[in-house]
Amino acid sequence: MAGRPTEQFPIVQRSGLRAFRGVGRGTLALFGGIGARVLFARELWRALKEWRTWSREVIHQMRAIGVDSLPLAIMVAAFIGGVITIQIRYQLFPGIQLSIVGLSSRQIVILETGPLLTGLVLAGRVGAKMTAEIATMRVTEQIDALETLAFDPVAYLIIPRLIAAIIMLPILTVFADVFGVLSGLMAAVTITDVKYAQFMEGVRLGYEQFQVTYSLIKATLFGGAIAYLCTYEGYTTRGGAEGVGQSTAKAVVVSSIAILILDAITAILLAPYLQA
Repeated sequence: MAGRPTEQFPIVQRSGLRAFRGVGRGTLALFGGIGARVLFARELWRALKEWRTWSREVIHQMRAIGVDSLPLAIMVAAFIGGVITIQIRYQLFPGIQLSIVGLSSRQIVILETGPLLTGLVLAGRVGAKMTAEIATMRVTEQIDALETLAFDPVAYLIIPRLIAAIIMLPILTVFADVFGVLSGLMAAVTITDVKYAQFMEGVRLGYEQFQVTYSLIKATLFGGAIAYLCTYEGYTTRGGAEGVGQSTAKAVVVSSIAILILDAITAILLAPYLQA
């Protein structure tokens, strides 16, 4: 009975049977994907021991992931910081101290938009790039050639990208935070009626070092998630050029969703410690 095609059952039973079998296939695919990624993590742990292989590639990947992405991260943070400041100012009720503009801009940029938007931007730029690179090597059998030459492809291709992303995303987030707040200051002074002293008073109000630490914790998690998920999709690509495109699109979507989930989990666990 279990192996019979759905079309062999009575018409009344087919809809329910299709739904039941669809749920079963989806559940199996979900747990199968989780298991495959766990095994991939085990391979990464093993490849960390091959430091002579991956150490030479880390600097190159740090430049590709971090330095080359710096202008984009700064531009996004600057525009968002300015827009946030303008929106905050013109949503205030009359009589509220204008220093709240600086305080709100600092909190929003450092705690949320700085790390989150930097992570999402890099998921699209860097994540897609590393997925396409590794996927192309997989479908053109270059990874198989590395294995034939007794060269560990995980240590050579995956570990450098993972380490570089974990290191560089917090650094990019620092630049994003700084330029986001600075652009907010410029927008407040030049476009609105907020004075420099009022904005800076708000920026200094209630500041705690853990607020920056919180931003960097988020960025570190986002960098690890982007590199891990995107390299996995590239490394397991099948199906030629079409498979490369499918893996790249899936990697960007999955890593973006992972960033949003990690953002929510981090807020739930650490937000209570942010109050000055």
